[in-house]
Formats: sequence, C-alpha cells, structure tokens
Amino acid sequence: MSQLYGPLHRKLQDRFDTRRLADGVERRIVRRDITPEHAAFIESRDMFWLATIDHLGRPTVSYKGGDPGFVRVLDRNTIAFPCYDGNGMFYSMGNLLGNGNVGLLFVNFEQPHRLRVQGLATVHEDDPLLADYCEAQLIVRVAVSEIF
Repeated sequence: MSQLYGPLHRKLQDRFDTRRLADGVERRIVRRDITPEHAAFIESRDMFWLATIDHLGRPTVSYKGGDPGFVRVLDRNTIAFPCYDGNGMFYSMGNLLGNGNVGLLFVNFEQPHRLRVQGLATVHEDDPLLADYCEAQLIVRVAVSEIF
C-alpha cells in the first residue's frame, strides 16, 4: 500500500498506464529517514523552498535562504533551520503554528538535482540552536516523514 499516492493519483496513473512506473519510483527513491547523502546535499544548499498551509487552508510557498549549512540535519529523522523574518510578516511561521505539515524543496541548479522533504514542523522560541544563528528569531524543526 502506497503512502505517497492516494486514490486520485492512482486514477491518473491507471488512466495513463504509469502505475508500475510510479510504484517503481516510490520503491527506489522514497525513504522515511535521511541518508548520509541526503544530509550532505541538504547542508550544502544556500536556499530552499518551504511549502506551508495558511489559515484559510491554501497552500503557499516561500523562499528560505542563508549560508550553506544554515539548514542542519540533526539526526536521521530531523532537520532544523532558523527564521530570519526581515519583512515582519511571519507568514510561514504563522502558517506553521496553525498547521505543521510542510514540504521542502532543495535544488542544485549547477548540477541538476533536487530533493523533496515532507514532514511535520514545529516552531521554537527557546531552542538551543538559536545561539548558533545570529539574529534568528525562531528555530523550525522538521520531523521528516518522507524524503525523495
């Protein structure tokens, strides 16, 4: 039973005869934990895109950037990153406080490669990692559910 695909995905896969292909992709590349290769890639990136759900249930995507290593892999199931909210909106952080389900997309444009992370985010005002990030207001920790 797939956790990645729901009934509507399956309907389209069956319509276009790609279910076997989709299942093969899921078997080969979807993981529940962060591999050393994933960790190295994530920590080498200077940006990613964060998908959250707003107070009206609408999806939204925000750019997050910093020096390489600003996103840290804490263990095989957890990543963390700082919040530097320069425009005062706290849009992504407010969304996370209401609904912690997230998607993160990390991309290497020079050597085409991308990594998707799905998980549950929590926002922390008193996280010990705050001391490592000058001027960060909050730390976000993501419990990874899928990475591919």
